Amino acid sequence: MSDTKMLQIILDRIISLEKKVGNGNKELKEEIIKNRKRIDKFGIQLAELSDDAPTVEEFDELDQKVKRLENKFATL
Repeated sequence: MSDTKMLQIILDRIISLEKKVGNGNKELKEEIIKNRKRIDKFGIQLAELSDDAPTVEEFDELDQKVKRLENKFATL
């Protein structure tokens, strides 16, 4: 095989690999965009859940109330 043919074969392979990588990048970008929307939705839902969650102070107050009720009804 002549050097020119060998170089042409190598160049053709490189070009085909670049096309495959280019197509893969397009698909990857589409997946990233689709997943970014899902992640944003999850983030909003998580923020809403954290707004509804009791604070540490509220949880501690509830714990104290439960202990008082346990002591009150345990003596009966």
